[in-house]
Amino acid sequence: MPTDAELFEAWRGGDDRAGNDLFERHFEALFRFFRNKLDDGAEDLVQQTFLACVRNTEGFRGDASFRSYLFTIARTKLLDFLRVRRRKQEPLDFGHTTLADLGISPASWAAQREEGKLLIAALRHLPVDLQIAIELFHLEDMPASEVARVLGVPEGTVRSRVRRGLEQLREEIRRIAAAPGDVERTLSIVADLADKLS
Repeated sequence: MPTDAELFEAWRGGDDRAGNDLFERHFEALFRFFRNKLDDGAEDLVQQTFLACVRNTEGFRGDASFRSYLFTIARTKLLDFLRVRRRKQEPLDFGHTTLADLGISPASWAAQREEGKLLIAALRHLPVDLQIAIELFHLEDMPASEVARVLGVPEGTVRSRVRRGLEQLREEIRRIAAAPGDVERTLSIVADLADKLS
């Protein structure tokens, strides 16, 4: 099976099938990335992300994985989307603004189990940069070095954001949970994530 870099080079050279293979390989992860944060627009943002790849094929130089390059574009598209959504309001600080602040509810997408629903709802109450760091590191199994490239920060900052984000995630779970059993089951998921960071 060809690597992402090989597929991208073939795509850049005009092989539409290679581009389609890349799209299919990464669609689900990108869709999940956007859907975890937005009630609508996830498919459009996935398409915009790939369109940006098509328009700027020279942007991928191979010094990082194609996946981290793709998520860097996805993060930019997400932040642009959120800025447009709040255009008439004050400028957004993604280190402090949460998706809940933007009026995005967790109702449209959640995992089948109550813990998953609670986890997604709690994630949406974290600042966007913390949420992205946690999701890429834990849910997409991206190494901290690649997450650092996506976020444009040092690797140590990524680890710090993930730790801080997990602490805030625990607090949010406790705050918004309806039943004590939900809290404990969901916190056990967060504990498993924290163990992975160690």
